[in-house]
Amino acid sequence: MPSTKAVDLAAHPLTTWQGPLGLPDFTRIGDGDFSGVFDAALKAHETEIEAISGNAETPTVENTLAALELGGEALDHVSSIFWCRAGAHTNEAIQALEREISPKMSRHFSAISMNERLFARIDDLYQRRETLKLDAETLRVLEKTWKGFVRSGAKLDAEGKKRLASINEELSSLGTTFGQNLLADERDWALFLDEADLAGLPEFLKSAMAEAAEMRGQKGRYAVTLSRSIYEPFSTFSERRDLREIAFRAFTMRGQNGGATDNTTVVRDMLRLRAEKAKLLGYASFAALKLDDTMAKTPEAVHTLLDPVWEKALEKAASDQTELQRLAAEAGSNEKFAAWDWRFYQEKLRAEKFAFDEAELKPYLQLDRVIDACFDVATRLFGITFEEKKGIATWHPDARVFVVRNADGSERGLFLADYFARPSKRSGAWMSALKSGYKLGHGSKPVIYNIMNFAKPPEGEAALLSVDEAKTLFHEFGHALHGMLTDVTWPSVAGTSVSRDFVELPSQLYEHWLTVPAVLEKHALHVKTGKPMPKALVDKMLAARTFGAGFATVEFTASALVDMAYHARPDAPNQPLRFEAETLEKLDMPDTIAMRHRTPQFGHIFSGDGYSAGYYSYMWSEVLDADAFAAFEETGDPFNPALAERLRKNVYAAGGSKDAEELYTAFRGKMPSPEAMMVKRGLV
Repeated sequence: MPSTKAVDLAAHPLTTWQGPLGLPDFTRIGDGDFSGVFDAALKAHETEIEAISGNAETPTVENTLAALELGGEALDHVSSIFWCRAGAHTNEAIQALEREISPKMSRHFSAISMNERLFARIDDLYQRRETLKLDAETLRVLEKTWKGFVRSGAKLDAEGKKRLASINEELSSLGTTFGQNLLADERDWALFLDEADLAGLPEFLKSAMAEAAEMRGQKGRYAVTLSRSIYEPFSTFSERRDLREIAFRAFTMRGQNGGATDNTTVVRDMLRLRAEKAKLLGYASFAALKLDDTMAKTPEAVHTLLDPVWEKALEKAASDQTELQRLAAEAGSNEKFAAWDWRFYQEKLRAEKFAFDEAELKPYLQLDRVIDACFDVATRLFGITFEEKKGIATWHPDARVFVVRNADGSERGLFLADYFARPSKRSGAWMSALKSGYKLGHGSKPVIYNIMNFAKPPEGEAALLSVDEAKTLFHEFGHALHGMLTDVTWPSVAGTSVSRDFVELPSQLYEHWLTVPAVLEKHALHVKTGKPMPKALVDKMLAARTFGAGFATVEFTASALVDMAYHARPDAPNQPLRFEAETLEKLDMPDTIAMRHRTPQFGHIFSGDGYSAGYYSYMWSEVLDADAFAAFEETGDPFNPALAERLRKNVYAAGGSKDAEELYTAFRGKMPSPEAMMVKRGLV
């Protein structure tokens, strides 16, 4: 039971971080601590907001804007630890708290954004902004803050404000429910197999499946789970078509299995509330509301990017499927080619075309070596170094702690990383912050973390990654660098606080350095012999980079198009799953490829609001990243110092301190066209 005694925010381990290296002391934090500390921190922040809004003095940047930005420190501290736990190492107590805290937080921030006296002070500054002689970053923060208040309902009448607050609270609760339902479906399903069922599976996968079975109390057996790190290689290598079908159906039906964890009505209600919210705020659709503050600006601009890509991807996938069906027929299969056959025969086709398979690469992609490669590239590009500190308690024993230093040896911040899948962790991979880096007030050094879901090897064995998993590690580390290299004054524009379709640029761009030959030669060393990946295998891997582009682009773009279809309507479909099916039918979606994220499991857009009407942004950023890496290729040096410094200054360090287009143009000299991305994907 949570404690009922008064909480001293100035001394509590959740709010006053006195652990090693200035981290929270996780050894002194229990699940029962959160509720009382949240309540006290919310109350303290309310008091701070009241002091700002009730100030009788003329509004200034210091007494209004800066005070607002620096307020709520205790709430920031407890929130960052709690949401880390909720995603990376949850349990029933944390999930119950999540259901309690999500609506409380929504109510709290709705009240702030609809506080008339507070908005009057912000509005006063905004109307006088041209006379205040503000530097460019401060002016941008003021303008973004004012627009944020307006987009959050500051100009609505009393009835409108009340309804919007209610909508936000309900959406917050529904997003929590969606995520918890999905985690339950992923956690509770496993297909237990015996040695006789493992035909075709490579040793690395057998080891991961044995470990997964043991974690679930079935030592001596093998488990197919719904973690991508097991599901995808199983679908790729298993010769048992019947088992591939079982796994495929379980994977694509997450969140749609009936009963308490079914997300169908959750999605319906979220779409209805989002449409109502947009209408209330004067937008034609929820997509119009969400895109208002992005590079794309409108749903039409998103379609200008996605539609040509979709057409090319369909053509490529159709051509690939013909080849895959040929292989299936040659193997003696009389069955109709199905979605659970695609990965299996695609791997066979890769072996035929390029004379290697994924299993040949894995021994050269040890997790620790790929981490070293990430750090090495960051050192060569940006001069920062990483030193691991052992024995420091975090949210889970698997999480690792690194001190990040500048080229002169001074401390830049901390990087934490938690790499292995477990039932208490939600699926996927992400970056977040325990603390942002900024200079306002006393300033703050960034404490950034990455979460992955790689299959954990048995004790004493090295974790081996697929090429896609190694790319994922580089991708999330690119986000982490965006947080760690931030060099701005204001917290609200620090690190990854940029428009949604720019935020993926630093991460997707960083992936390119994984396959730079000099990086592979140094870090892609065989797990047993220690020898570098042979040049012939590197050449084959690089030649095969665009192999499977039809499949990969169709499954991704279908998800982006369905996301936009849901949110670009003025109203919400009453039967979202029927709408999903009808949308895919109109798009001529092949029945042999599933969306990368079907609606009931599409956490990007329904487990919260983050990527709703924004899943396209990965591809929007991909246009930028293909062009950005081409800048290095044009110089003949993937570590060109002058270019690396422009990249650091204008992309990784600048946060949201300037308009995204202005930042990119300052780095590259111009905005790109989508052609470079289409070429990179092998679609043209």
